[in-house]
Amino acid sequence: MKTLLLTAFLSCAMLVLKAQHTTKMETTQQDSIAITRVLEDHYFKGIYEGDIDILKNIYHPGTLVLGDIKGAPYAKSLEQYLDGVKNRQSVKDSGKPFKGTIISIDVVNSIAVAKLHVKMYDFNYDEFLSFHKIDGQWLIVNKMLTDVANQ
Repeated sequence: MKTLLLTAFLSCAMLVLKAQHTTKMETTQQDSIAITRVLEDHYFKGIYEGDIDILKNIYHPGTLVLGDIKGAPYAKSLEQYLDGVKNRQSVKDSGKPFKGTIISIDVVNSIAVAKLHVKMYDFNYDEFLSFHKIDGQWLIVNKMLTDVANQ
């Protein structure tokens, strides 16, 4: 009888653990898909077209943009960064190449990091975007970039 009860208990415990793991995995997959949509439908489009209205909707107001370009340090507030995007010729209008590639997305609870490769103008950037899910929306809260040699 003890063996039967122990077996039943362990079977139930395994089902509960499996269900919890499945739910967490599905949530993580849904969040990864949501972040992919933010990147493909808004981020890449906004930087390609130079559309700061699109970009404003996916950035948290306190975002910092940090890194290096051709070896020179780069540090801007979100306002400074968007002002630069607004006042430069868009990649679309320049006729220069553009390609945004998502390398990876890692999600843990309400935070995530996306690694991207972005070719625009005559630059090749590796970018790391930090996301935070705020009021059900994934927002970029930090952007780090570096100009890498042609790959």
